[in-house]
Amino acid sequence: MADAGPRPSQARGVPRDGAVPDRITVHGLTGHGFHGVYPAERQHGQTFRVDAVLELDTAPAAATDDLARTVNYAELAQALHAVLVGEPVDLLETLAQRLADRCLADPLVDAVEITVHKPDADLGVPADDVTVAIRRTRR
Repeated sequence: MADAGPRPSQARGVPRDGAVPDRITVHGLTGHGFHGVYPAERQHGQTFRVDAVLELDTAPAAATDDLARTVNYAELAQALHAVLVGEPVDLLETLAQRLADRCLADPLVDAVEITVHKPDADLGVPADDVTVAIRRTRR
């Protein structure tokens, strides 16, 4: 019998049987950026790390073994890196939004969670890391 296409419960962006959506994750993407509100941050820069978790339906790619039917994570990593080391912003929240917008520019991505790490943030007290995490969905 020929495949009649996705059943309503398997429509794009809707998890099958209430399951967790498929995910592609890029973890620990690192770059030297000049983000921050303090002059020294803008002058010297520091290391930033990004974790990006994309939600999408990977079944079409798996069924066809076709890279064009999923997110090419190498290309994604390069695009996120360009944002990370690109135009400086004051807030990690702004940087996270720009990274999320880049991910959602791919029509296959239904939702994204971005975590921006600023491990060398000067807090005036010892700390391992500062992070801002956001989740955005396609509207």
